[in-house]
Amino acid sequence: MSHDPTQDIPPGQARLLLTPGPLTTAPATRRAMLRDWGSRDGDFIRLTREVLDRLVRIACLETRRASLPGRPAATDAFVAVPVQGSGTFAVEATLATLIAPEERTLVLINGAYGRRIETILQRQRKRVVTLTWAEDVPVAPTDVARTLEREADITHVVMVHCETTSGILNPLADVARVCRAAGRALIVDAMSSFGALPLDAARLGLAAVIASSNKCLEGVPGLGFAVIRREELAGCAGNSASLSFDLYEQNQVLEATGQWRFTPPTHVLAALAEALAEHEAEGGVAGRFRRYAMNCRTLVEGMGRLGFVPLLPPALQAPIIVTFRMPAAPGFSFTEFYDALAARGFVIYPGKLTAAESFRMGCIGHLTPDDMARAVEAVAAVLRDMGVGDGRPREAAS
Repeated sequence: MSHDPTQDIPPGQARLLLTPGPLTTAPATRRAMLRDWGSRDGDFIRLTREVLDRLVRIACLETRRASLPGRPAATDAFVAVPVQGSGTFAVEATLATLIAPEERTLVLINGAYGRRIETILQRQRKRVVTLTWAEDVPVAPTDVARTLEREADITHVVMVHCETTSGILNPLADVARVCRAAGRALIVDAMSSFGALPLDAARLGLAAVIASSNKCLEGVPGLGFAVIRREELAGCAGNSASLSFDLYEQNQVLEATGQWRFTPPTHVLAALAEALAEHEAEGGVAGRFRRYAMNCRTLVEGMGRLGFVPLLPPALQAPIIVTFRMPAAPGFSFTEFYDALAARGFVIYPGKLTAAESFRMGCIGHLTPDDMARAVEAVAAVLRDMGVGDGRPREAAS
């Protein structure tokens, strides 16, 4: 019989997920899933509307911003459209809906999730051109500007805000400025930033922002969504070749009846409603960012004392997930390291880099700086048990 590492977790200590999602959730969020909902019931229809309205307010940073008299709120220009499934489902649905078959898209790639966007568009038989940077190099707005000037038939640009491959933060405001000046629609995969990093879709002039329930909003997996500019969505009838992934039709039905077209993830939505209430109580985006930044600082400083070296310099590191270079010590085995940390109650994530061996530790979820400090203590204990002196990578150890 295989060993269950959770049996070794000290009594009373929950297993914490230091991953990019699914992630550790609050007890109240988990408790919200104990009720069964009728998908056509009035209570669930009201819950759906409340959640979608909150998502638009977060996307436009309008949770507490009052509109000027006589002027509509910026949120009125956007609508949140949900889709059952993972964040990738939402990305695929958004691209299928907003980009017509004859249109041409520029994808900005500096990691695995940018490459996934390219693959989705290729599977949809859309016309794609790419700009690519190394995984530890941010997207360069000047390169984007030159490409848009040279390639006049590009209609859309798609970029990842925080590329979870490395944890790098791409310069969204600068890329948005370039796209506005060139008259191109910018679609942003904000999967790992939505709800924790400042992002104002209205002021940035974005066409759409895509995210999911189980990242910085601290809900559970099973629901993706796109916050889309209404005028952008209005012209998208018939674009999608998919029945399930047609966000235009999903929104038409939601606005007409308040109901999802197909069976919704009722318990997931209820959990997200509770998670959004906790998000607002924490101070919204600013409050969530503050805690995640403290988590990240505690993690990086603590791991640094053990010799571990992050892939990214501080200026490029988003407080979402940190990629560490693999230790050079001969006795170090990542599989053994992973299993031993899990046995102590901390689940981390393998690396996704193509250029270097690495592993990742997330700073998001229902975690505190004290949790991160305990995670560092667990790493130190595991290194001692493995007979590994420190976590220095090959280039730092020589």
